[in-house]
Amino acid sequence: MFYGLAKKLLPTGPYHFEHVLQDIETLNQRARKGELEITAVSIGAYPYVADKYALTSCGSSMGDGYGPMVIAPRRWKREELVGKTIAIPGRLTTAYLALQLWLGEAGKAFEAVEVPFDQIPRYVKDAKADAGLIIHEGQLTYGQLGLELTVDLGAWWQSETGLPLPLGGNCIRKDLGAKVMQEVTDLLKRSIQFSLDHRPEAVQYALQFGRDLDPKLADQFVGMYVNQWTLDYGPRGKEAIATLLNRGAKAGLVPGIERIEFE
Repeated sequence: MFYGLAKKLLPTGPYHFEHVLQDIETLNQRARKGELEITAVSIGAYPYVADKYALTSCGSSMGDGYGPMVIAPRRWKREELVGKTIAIPGRLTTAYLALQLWLGEAGKAFEAVEVPFDQIPRYVKDAKADAGLIIHEGQLTYGQLGLELTVDLGAWWQSETGLPLPLGGNCIRKDLGAKVMQEVTDLLKRSIQFSLDHRPEAVQYALQFGRDLDPKLADQFVGMYVNQWTLDYGPRGKEAIATLLNRGAKAGLVPGIERIEFE
């Protein structure tokens, strides 16, 4: 998404951008402290940071019929996960929120253990957990370890709601003021459009952060999560966020918020 800004290929006027590369759960926790002016954030974490940040209208990752997956050495039924240990990528991730919603009452009776997201497939393969909740490129590579799919939470969510599953977004700190927030959001959107317009170069740039993905899989992964949804949530994307957070709040899984702010 930010190839254009990170490589200084776009004019940015008075603004200077520093590219900070950290996993999403670390960024969620930093957002709770308001440490970064702009940050990626899990949509499931937004209720915890809504006092400090507004979501930008661009930069989303939406699972349109696909998303985080529960994988295991064999396919579990939902009720079989009661009492099991599930490796998760973080308690503030949207994946964890979606998992809890999918499990329903059964979700109160499993043990979640936090594991760095890129280590979860191997963690499950080594029998350190009964199942794993995988995000990012693990969704494309788990089969290489002989693991099986229990549920695709993005597919489940779409069957439940008819909506895409809003996984991640960008947010901007509200204390920057309306003018700066709008100008910076416009620059973020220009960078995303630049990357879509220069996709081969942008994918090649991203490969250095891709944890040994080959170019073909990397391009497939980019197509899943950097697309028309990334340029703008639109009405359907905003409805998806509201539906997810409302259901999470109703289930007592995230704090309720009166209004979701978009910049």
